[in-house]
Amino acid sequence: MQPITRLLCTFILAATSPLVWASDATSQARQQWYEGIATGYQSLKKETGALAERARDYCRNPAPQSREQLEAAWLDAFLAWQRVRFVDFGPVENNNLSWQFQFWPDPKNLVARKAAYLTGGEEPITPQVISQSGVAVQGFPMIEYLLFDQTFNTGDNKLPAPRTCELLTGVAAHVESNGDELVTRWQGFRPHYLKSEQYFDTTVRAGMAALEILEERRLAQPMGLRGNGKRNPYITDAWRSGETLKTIEATVDGLDQFFLPGLTTALEGNEEKHLAERIRNQFNEVQQNFPGAYLPMATALDEEVQFRVLQGLYVDVSQLTILVNDRAAVALNVVRGFNSSDGD
Repeated sequence: MQPITRLLCTFILAATSPLVWASDATSQARQQWYEGIATGYQSLKKETGALAERARDYCRNPAPQSREQLEAAWLDAFLAWQRVRFVDFGPVENNNLSWQFQFWPDPKNLVARKAAYLTGGEEPITPQVISQSGVAVQGFPMIEYLLFDQTFNTGDNKLPAPRTCELLTGVAAHVESNGDELVTRWQGFRPHYLKSEQYFDTTVRAGMAALEILEERRLAQPMGLRGNGKRNPYITDAWRSGETLKTIEATVDGLDQFFLPGLTTALEGNEEKHLAERIRNQFNEVQQNFPGAYLPMATALDEEVQFRVLQGLYVDVSQLTILVNDRAAVALNVVRGFNSSDGD
């Protein structure tokens, strides 16, 4: 009986081992995702802190050098946000933190209207006023407007006007506070995230949604490949500062750093090593073929030579989206669902 028993045990082990490996791989993937997102949030906290400090420095001493440092700090912080922007679950959902960091899209130009209202008033722009003024006021787009909007910066309220500095420093402090809060809440979220198997599917869907939004709404629509067929740079992120392409690159970099490692671990655990390698290679393809010089989107859309480069980027991103949203999702049995950005 002993040889038969040994044979039976061997058969059971062989039959169940792939399932065990897959389970281990999904747990390892969640661990990698958790740590990656934590790293991204720490970077966001650091950069928002630097932004708040530079805003205060500029308003105390509005010299050309301090203005340059403020603009650079805004971009560094905004790009740090772009790298973790794909995370649409967990603490970032509380109190609409995601929208507080970035109110987008803004088809009614609420940022400009809110800025005009607040800078044109007489009551002090206190932290309470910022917190009660809504998401169009509270994040990076408002700071971008104050720094880079051409019309605003030819008017009487342009920086360093006292009320505009109140708004600038108030919003920067609000963003800094939210960066701190996000790090603290993510740390507290750790046990729930790692123990709840549902967050495997949730995280995969977050990456899928980010790629879909990147392809369709941040590239195809502005390029005139969807809708009325007209090119329109004014529906993109960061069009006022001319940094749209840098924000797109930062989103790809964030997915590569914080999402891809866990995804490939899960795929390899499901005996999909070839697909995992194809996705790695396609991320590299997107990053290596990224348009040089980071032209403003308006220029990239207007000049045919640059537009062809942009078309190449769109094709690269589309191929990446197919690999992740179709091939990887099917391999991992993840069904595309509703996400918090749908219907904006």
